[in-house]
Amino acid sequence: MTQINWQPLTEEFRHWQDAGLTLPFWWRDDDAIEPTPQLEMLIALADTFDMYCHLAVIPKFATSALAKRVSTTAHIIPVVHGWSHISHAPTGQKNAEFGATRPIEETATDAILGLQRLTDLFGDRLNPMFAPPWNRIDPELGQHLVAIGYDTLSTYGPRLSRFAAPDLTRINTHLDPIAWHGDRSLVAPDTLVAQTVALMQDRRLGRTDNTEPFGLLTHHLVHDDAIWDFVKQFLTIMRKGPVKPFR
Repeated sequence: MTQINWQPLTEEFRHWQDAGLTLPFWWRDDDAIEPTPQLEMLIALADTFDMYCHLAVIPKFATSALAKRVSTTAHIIPVVHGWSHISHAPTGQKNAEFGATRPIEETATDAILGLQRLTDLFGDRLNPMFAPPWNRIDPELGQHLVAIGYDTLSTYGPRLSRFAAPDLTRINTHLDPIAWHGDRSLVAPDTLVAQTVALMQDRRLGRTDNTEPFGLLTHHLVHDDAIWDFVKQFLTIMRKGPVKPFR
C-alpha cells in the first residue's frame, strides 16, 4: 500500500467543519462495455463504501451481459458515454467524438443512438446523463440534448454555470488520478492531494460552485495496483470528511 500524506486534506476538512459546510461528492467511471474482473473490483469498492458509481457505458459496444450484471447491484448507475468512443477530430487536434468539427446533425444522431441503445439495455436503471468521450463537446449540441431526452451533461473541471443549456444540468468531474500523458499509472499522490485541497478551497471561499458535486473520475479498465490503491484510500478519506454522497 502506498503511503500517502493526507494531512493537507484533513486540515481542509477541519475548515469545512468549522464553517458548517458540506461537500456534495460523486463518482464517475468511464468506458464500460462488458463484465470484467476490473468491473468486479469497481463494484466491490462501491459496495464497500456505500457510494454510487455512475458508470459511463459506450453504447455501440455495450453488451446484454453488462446490463445483466448491473441489474444485480444497487450502487452502479449507468449513463451514456457518447456512441462509439471513436475520435472524429482532425489530425493534430485533441481527440473528440462530439466536437465542433462534425456537423451538428451527425453528433445529434449519435447522441440519439446512444440513449436509445442504453435505454433498451438498462431500462429505468439508466440515468439520462450524457458524458462525451474525452470530456469534449460542441457547446451547440447542448440545446439538442434536452430534446433528445437527456437532462444532464458531464465533462471535466469546475462548472462555470449550473446549466449547460436550458434544462440541461451540468455535473462535471474534477479529479482524475491517471497520468494519461506520462506512464499511465498514478499521478504523484502529493499532487492529487494538493489538487483536491485547492479545489475544495475554491469552493469554501466561494470562487467556484459548491452546489456542484465534486467528482472523482476513474477508468476501471486501465487501473494498475497503484491506481486502485489510491482510489480506495481516497474514498476512505472522503467518507470520513464533511461529505454528502450524490446519486
